Amino acid sequence: MWRKTQVFGFAAFVWLIVLFVGLEVPAQTSGTLESGQQFDASQAFGPGDVKEGYESADYQTQSRSLLSRRGLKQDLIQIVENPPLGLPAVAFPADNPITRAKIDLGRLLFFDRRLSINNTVSCANCHIPEQGFTNNEISTAVGVEGRLVIRNAPTLYNVAYLQHIFLDGREISLENQVWQPITARNEMAAPSIGYVINKIKRISDYDGLFEAAFDGRSADIATVGYALASYQRTLLSADSPFDRWYFGRNEDAVNESVKRGFAVFAGKGQCSVCHQINEDYALFIDHQFHNTGLGYAVSTGKKDAQIKKSTRVQLAPGVFVDMPNETIQSVSRVESFNDLGLYRVTENPADRWKFRTQTLRNVALTAPYMHNGQFATLREVIDFYDQGGIPNELLSPFIRPLGLTESEKIDLERFLESLTGQNVPQIVADAFAAQIGELSKDDPNWAHQNTLGF
Repeated sequence: MWRKTQVFGFAAFVWLIVLFVGLEVPAQTSGTLESGQQFDASQAFGPGDVKEGYESADYQTQSRSLLSRRGLKQDLIQIVENPPLGLPAVAFPADNPITRAKIDLGRLLFFDRRLSINNTVSCANCHIPEQGFTNNEISTAVGVEGRLVIRNAPTLYNVAYLQHIFLDGREISLENQVWQPITARNEMAAPSIGYVINKIKRISDYDGLFEAAFDGRSADIATVGYALASYQRTLLSADSPFDRWYFGRNEDAVNESVKRGFAVFAGKGQCSVCHQINEDYALFIDHQFHNTGLGYAVSTGKKDAQIKKSTRVQLAPGVFVDMPNETIQSVSRVESFNDLGLYRVTENPADRWKFRTQTLRNVALTAPYMHNGQFATLREVIDFYDQGGIPNELLSPFIRPLGLTESEKIDLERFLESLTGQNVPQIVADAFAAQIGELSKDDPNWAHQNTLGF
C-alpha cells in the first residue's frame, strides 16, 4: 500500500493530469477472437470509466463492470509465428527461441506487482492492455508511491521489431530492456537485480516454472529477461482496415476519406519519410531519431502557448472547455524537465532533443501522444506537424510547414484511425485472463513468516 502521506499528492497529481489533458478515447468494438468463443470486445478498448455526458441530467454511467471483465486465454505463439497481415516475420534471438512455456512465464511476470519494491506496481500498470498497452489517462507514467516519470509510456504493440528500445534508444534488446523499469527508482524501484531474483525464488507461484521453461535453469538475470521478452514479442497487432485495403487489395476495406488521407500521408504530408511503408509490410517506423522541436521547447522553457494555442480542460467529469494556454500557464507550477533524448545516450551535442520514431499502428488507441504525452488527440498532433514543429537549430530537415487544408487534416486523421489491428480484442482477451500477482500472506515480506531473508 502507498504511504498515507503520499496518497493525497498522488491523487492531486492524477487530477491535474486529467484536468489539463482531458482525453477523448475513441470508442471501438470491432474485432473477433480466433477461438470463436465469447468475449465482450467492447472491453478491449479504452479506460473502464468514461464520463462523457456526465453534465446531463439524464446521465447514466458508462463504467464497465469488473465482474464482466472476463478474459480468454489465447495461444499467443500462433500470433508471433504467423504475424497478421501487414507485418513481417519476427526474428528471434539465437539464445532465446520462442516457446509457449516462456510466453506463459513472461505473461505471469508482466502482470506481477510483487516485482516492485512495495508490491504495488507491475509492468501492466503503465502498459495497460485495454488502453493500447500504454496509459490513456495520464500524459507521463507514474511509478511506485506516485513518483513522476518524465516520459509517456509507449505502446508495446509490435515492439518485437524495434532495433532501439526506449524513446532515447538506450537499449538494443527486449531481454536487456526489462530490467530498467524494474530497477528504476521512479518506476518499480526494486533496489537491485539480485533483490528481484531472490524475491521471485521465494514466491510459490513460480515454483518449477523457470526450470520447465529453461531446461532446469532457475530464475536469474537472463531467464527473467528471456521470459518477459518472449511475452512482449507476441504482442503483434495488424490486419487493420488499412492492411486489408493496401496489402490485401480489398478496395472495400476502407472508405474514400481513408484513401485520400493515405495520399496526404505519403505525399504532401511527407509522413511516410519517417513512418515508413515497405512493399509487403509496414512498421510505420524508420528506426531513427528525430528532433521535432517539442523536446527543445520543453527543455528551454517555451510556454505551451508557443506549442499550441489552447488545451481542452476538464472542469468536472464530462465537462470540458478549450482554455487558452496563457491562462493555464499563469496558474501553473513552474517546472521544466530537461529531457535531451538521444543526447543522454551519445552525449553528442547534435543529438539533443532527438527521440525515436514511434509506430503509428493502433495509434487511435494510444493517446496521449509524443514523448511527453503533450497532445491529447490525433488532431493536435497533425496541427503540430502542419505548423512545422518548433523551430530550433537542430530541427530535423524533414520537419517543415505543410500547409494542409482542413479537409486534408480530416482525411489524414481518418487514415490514422484505420490502422487499428483486427486482433486487438484477441490480445486483450488473453491479457484479461492473466493472473495478477498480488501480495498475499504466503509471499515474502518483512511482516510475514516468509521473509526475503534479511
